[in-house]
Amino acid sequence: MDAIGNPTTTTPRLGRYSIDTDSSSITFKSRHFFGLMPVRGTFAIRGGTVEVTEPLPQSRLRVEIEAASFSTGNGQRDRDVRSVKFLDTDRHPLITFVSERVDATSVSGRLTVCGITRSASLSIVGSEVHTNSFTVHATTRVDRIEFGVTAARGMAGRHLDLTLEVTCVHD
Repeated sequence: MDAIGNPTTTTPRLGRYSIDTDSSSITFKSRHFFGLMPVRGTFAIRGGTVEVTEPLPQSRLRVEIEAASFSTGNGQRDRDVRSVKFLDTDRHPLITFVSERVDATSVSGRLTVCGITRSASLSIVGSEVHTNSFTVHATTRVDRIEFGVTAARGMAGRHLDLTLEVTCVHD
């Protein structure tokens, strides 16, 4: 880090990192009411780890997201989405992402929602590397139908555009 606190490297140092859940966030945008109304919300990250290795593509990432943390600020909608009709958070309390390949511009892996696992890819749109931590900004689009979340077709948006800001601290 330079004298005024700016990052000085572009790749985190090798080793194991834990996700700082207090400094990390997942936000989403979707559409509701036949695609006419925008919906914005958040999910909470429960925890996760990152193993930064050399070569970089062999690095590993695992993230756990609290499914019941789904929040749009509309209590009735949030209860409906957490219910058996959508996320069924009592039976499927976690959404997980496990990486298979990491490079400077993307992370590809397996996303599990409602017990269904599909391939997913995160596009890295920015990063900040410090001596003992790093933050990654990434985006992805998830098709809820691919994960068996099929209620309210037409009424609720099919896709969620996710934005992740994840801070990782060296263990």
